[in-house]
Amino acid sequence: MSLNPNFGGEVMVVSLGCEKLQPERLMPPGAIALVDQRTLQEAPLDVVCLQDEAHVGFMSMVDSILRQADEHLKRLNARRRETVPASELVVGVQCGGSDAFSGVTANPAVGFCTDLLVRAGATVMFSEVTEVRDGIDQLTARAATPEVAQALIDQMAWYDAYLARGRVDRSANTTPGNKKGGLSNIVEKAMGSIVKSGSAPIAGVVAPGEKAVQKGLLYAATPASDFICGTLQLAAGMNLHVFTTGRGTPYGLAQVPVIKVATRSDLARRWHDLMDVNAGRIADGQATIEDVGWELFHLMLDVASGRKKTWAEHWKLANQLVLFNPAPVT
Repeated sequence: MSLNPNFGGEVMVVSLGCEKLQPERLMPPGAIALVDQRTLQEAPLDVVCLQDEAHVGFMSMVDSILRQADEHLKRLNARRRETVPASELVVGVQCGGSDAFSGVTANPAVGFCTDLLVRAGATVMFSEVTEVRDGIDQLTARAATPEVAQALIDQMAWYDAYLARGRVDRSANTTPGNKKGGLSNIVEKAMGSIVKSGSAPIAGVVAPGEKAVQKGLLYAATPASDFICGTLQLAAGMNLHVFTTGRGTPYGLAQVPVIKVATRSDLARRWHDLMDVNAGRIADGQATIEDVGWELFHLMLDVASGRKKTWAEHWKLANQLVLFNPAPVT
């Protein structure tokens, strides 16, 4: 997470002092490129320890945190925008609160935009294991190499075993809201979810917690949960997020801009100050999939360039980061 480019390389750790995962274990020397700009030498990890004896009272702790944060903010505020190609984008795509129109309007438009981004040399990650699992044959057929195909199969098998240990059926992914919106089963949902990936070959697979290291279309193996998927895509290096919804959600991330795409015009009208793109115009006959795909592509460039703000940014909507941790806790 700390290596995500949107953090600008400025890392500060607030530590209680007696936790199992000590800051020095979390980020040993050389784990992240920290440089003191005054000496151009490697800088020590910036740690505020709350149990430090120098802290007398709660406000002393707060003052230390704010004082150290201010040093980082001064360096961040000194940065200036530079023109870079669209190939520098690392986009995460995700859907939540899906309905029967997700696979007809919003997700196909995102898929068209995904192809545009890949052609421009950018990186696009699609995810959500249980929402693509029942279409795995479609994904392996698009794998760029046999190794990528096997990596896809391995990630699905791992998750199958994970669900089996918890005695959970993946068909439980289809929520009451999905069904109320017209989705009948997980296979139907999978078909609509996969459309977000467009038609490009799948160039690689990113396991949970790993960082994307190549360009093109990637599959980031994450749970379908909006919050966990977003968190793991951030860890993989995402710097812009696209989220489609048919039921509506105020989902947002503080770390990257989130562009929300409505599947229906009714939702876009009712949630006019939460939805950034209305893909419902496709179903209304007012626009084509290509029209909305191009609209989304240009909006992404404007948002990444700071020329436009998403509604989530406007309202400062942000979920907590939620790590996927299947291991036992002692």
